Amino acid sequence: MTGDDVVGAARLWLGTPYRHRASTLGAGCDCLGLLRGVWRALYGEEPVVIPPYRADMRDPLNAGALGDAARTYLVAADTTPSAGDVLLFTLCGMAEARHCGILAAPQRFIHAQERLGVVEANLTPGWARRVSGRFRFP
Repeated sequence: MTGDDVVGAARLWLGTPYRHRASTLGAGCDCLGLLRGVWRALYGEEPVVIPPYRADMRDPLNAGALGDAARTYLVAADTTPSAGDVLLFTLCGMAEARHCGILAAPQRFIHAQERLGVVEANLTPGWARRVSGRFRFP
C-alpha cells in the first residue's frame, strides 16, 4: 500500500457532506468517518466497531480516544511527512487530538469539516501548528 493509494481513496470522498458519526461515501461523514471509509476501501472490514461519541469537543468522556485508536490501529510515522499520512489535530486549546485528516501533498490535506463536508484544504500555518500526531495506514 502506498501513500498514493491512501490519497486516491480519500479523494473519492471529496464533496461528501458532513454528518456527525456517519461514514457513507457521498451521503455523509465526519473526520473519523472519512478515515473509516478509507480503511474500508484499502482493507475491507473495519478492525473495530466504533462506540458512540458526542460532537462536543469538550466532552471529557472520549478525551484521548482518537489518539489511542491511532496508536492501536495505525503506525506511528517517524520520517518526513508524506502523502497518505494520517494527521491528528488538537483544536480549541484542547490537550488531546479531536480532529483528523489525511495529508494529500506537502501543504494540502483532506478532511471532513462541519458546514463544508469533505474538502482538500491548504495545510496553513494555523492548521500545521495544531498537528499533534502523524501516522500511516499499516
